[in-house]
Amino acid sequence: MTLDAGAIMLLGGEQAEFSEAYTFRRVRLAQCAGLLHDIVRKQDDHAIRSAAVAKQVLSAFKLAPEEIEDVCMAIRNHEAFKDPVDIPSFEGNLLADTLYDADKFRWGPDNFYYTVWDMVDYHCVPLEQFVEQYPTGIARLAEIRESFQSRTGKAYGPEFIDIGMAVGDRLFEYIKREYKNLF
Repeated sequence: MTLDAGAIMLLGGEQAEFSEAYTFRRVRLAQCAGLLHDIVRKQDDHAIRSAAVAKQVLSAFKLAPEEIEDVCMAIRNHEAFKDPVDIPSFEGNLLADTLYDADKFRWGPDNFYYTVWDMVDYHCVPLEQFVEQYPTGIARLAEIRESFQSRTGKAYGPEFIDIGMAVGDRLFEYIKREYKNLF
């Protein structure tokens, strides 16, 4: 995810015609946001709380206050299906769009190789419950397909989601075939 955030920002900085030095500075901020965006994932309102923790962590580094604010606002706005907080600067919006899209790229093919199983394992979800909730999860995934925000995310994100959904469909068919007793 952190690599995706850096790559998206690299392209976004070039598209915005930032200087090379400024682009690389923003890439590092995107990577900071990627590292810290789910730091308190297990808590309610994790985006808001992660932004507060990120502010404390980042204050120990040589970053300008507006850079820390941009990272924190990006973290605050990274969740799908939540109303984002207004960000007053172009650079801040680009960082928020970058983090949002990088976070959603994981719902592509990686989703069914890692993400879903990590979540199932962590929450100790029984296979029966997983199967029952699967169609709802796939429907939510389809909604994410249309939510990408950066130019790069809009160009590649929907295809990532389509590939992830195709993998998910094949996986679900396998589960239904191999575990007929659950249906």
